[in-house]
This record gives sequence, C-alpha cells and structure tokens, in this order.
Amino acid sequence: MTQTLLFPFSEYWWFYIAFNLFVIAMLALDLGVFHKHSHAVSFKEAGIWSAVWVSLALLFNVGLYFYSLNKFPDPAIAKEVALQFLTGFVIEKSLSIDNIFVFVVVFGFFGVPAKYQHRVLFFGIIGALIFRAIFIALGSILMQYQAVVVIFGAFLIITGIKMMFQPDKEVDPSKNWMIRLLKKYIPVHDRMHEDHFFVVEKGIRYATPLFVALVFLEFTDIIFAVDSVPAIFAITNEPLIVFSSNIFAILGLRSLYFLLAGVVDKFHLLKYGLAAVLVFVGLKMVWLNKLFDGHFPIGLSLGIIALFIGGSIVASLLIPKKA
Repeated sequence: MTQTLLFPFSEYWWFYIAFNLFVIAMLALDLGVFHKHSHAVSFKEAGIWSAVWVSLALLFNVGLYFYSLNKFPDPAIAKEVALQFLTGFVIEKSLSIDNIFVFVVVFGFFGVPAKYQHRVLFFGIIGALIFRAIFIALGSILMQYQAVVVIFGAFLIITGIKMMFQPDKEVDPSKNWMIRLLKKYIPVHDRMHEDHFFVVEKGIRYATPLFVALVFLEFTDIIFAVDSVPAIFAITNEPLIVFSSNIFAILGLRSLYFLLAGVVDKFHLLKYGLAAVLVFVGLKMVWLNKLFDGHFPIGLSLGIIALFIGGSIVASLLIPKKA
C-alpha cells in the first residue's frame, strides 16, 4: 500500500541537496578549522559542541514547524511534524549512547591516544551518515507494506527483551569476524603512526591500528542502525523527518562521546531504559497504532520515551552498581 507523504521526495529533492551541503559544510568547518591539529578534546569543548549540535537540531525543528504552519492549512499538522522530529531525535540520541560504550572499549583496546580519537570518530561519522542514508532510503520503500512494518516491530520487541535479560558482554574487537578478515587481506602495523590510517614501509602499505579501530566502529554502527532506523519509522513514515532527525543526532555523537566517556559506566541501568524504548516502539508498529486508528499519539510517545530514558538514568545514579 502507498501512503501519502507530506514531504514527497519528488517535491523536496532540493531539501536533501541543501541539507547534505549544510552537513558537509559543518563537517569541513569542524575538521578543517576547529580540529585542524589533533588534540585531546576537553570536557568544556565537548560540552560546547554538544550544545551547538542540540541547538542546531532544535532551531531546525522550529523552522520545520513554521514552514509546515505556512504550507499546510491545518495548524495541527505543523505541531505533529515538529513533535515527530523531536521524538525521532530523542530516540536516536538515546540509542546512540549505546555506541559510546563501544567507543570507550574500542579506543582502549587499540590504544588510541585521546588526541587522535576525534579524527577516528570524524571519519566514522561520515561513514555512518552514508549508511544511514542508504538504510532510510530502503526503509521508506519497505515500510509502505504492513507486513514489513509488523516484522520490524516484532524484531524491535525481541531485541529489547533480549537486551533486558542478557548479561552484559565485553566487546572484544579481536574476535570480530570483520577485523579478522581485514587483517587477513591487509597488512596491519603493530603501532600507531601519529594520526595516519595507513603508512608505507619498505614499499609495503600497512593499515595502522587507527584504521582498524575505524573499521570496527563503522561495523558496529551498521548493527546499531538496524535498531534505530526502524525505531524512528515507528514514529513517522516521513523520510524527510527520519533523515533529518537521524543525521542531527549522529552529528552530535562525537561531542557526546567526549562529554560522557568518563562517566558512561555510571549509567549501568540505562540499557533497561533503552530496551524498554525498543519494546515500546515495536509494540507501536505491531499493535498500539491500530488501537488509535492507525497512529499512536506522538506527544504521548515522546513522554513515554523520555520517562524510560530519564528514569533509567536517575535509577543508575540512585542505585549503586554491584561490584
């Protein structure tokens, strides 16, 4: 079945071009100006950049609201659009915290110095943006069919339940099949060479541990995207909203990492909040939307998601982690 979209690609192709140019410009400004020279990102710098990315996302949402208010005759549509973007942004931002746990482990495993971590994350984010765009494009086609919606919803429910009851497992990059495959076909040097991903010695091109860490992070982001992209499609079927909210959340992931890397282990109960969010959005896709004439109230969705995430964070701070 084909669903009528508020922002069909045939009419809004110019938006995707303009938005991607904006993203490229921001990334160029980030690496070419503010991080031209490798350095360890301070807590203050990370806090400022986190505020910048969140502010840009909120400003974009305000602009989207007023554009919709002017474009569509019913003011309720503009409110719905703005809430959909905000909810999608909150979901992706929350689920991305899981990435931070992996970042901490991977950088520690490969011994990536703090001053080079931003460079790895920068190129990792570029790869993530490309893969998310592909996933969202595929999702916008597949999610038009109710059977696919139900399958993805069931997948999210199962994933959430498994996350709740599975014991925490330590990430071991050395056992990852992609890393083993990479080392099988590409010579890997045993030490860092400043911020270089490749180095040539005696006529042989070696990948450095920095490049191996980048490949592992890209691989894990693809896995996380399998959860997060369908979760946002549970909130809205508008690819423009899914794309923009997802990209804004990813752009702020680097600064969020440097902001939370030192305290992320304190949020030991966060996985239960994230698991509850996955189960909730899965239930929306499979059952709850049908109870509300095809669309569960977006404001209520945002409140429930905020309650799960906020509650798990507060509980983590109040309940000490078992030794």
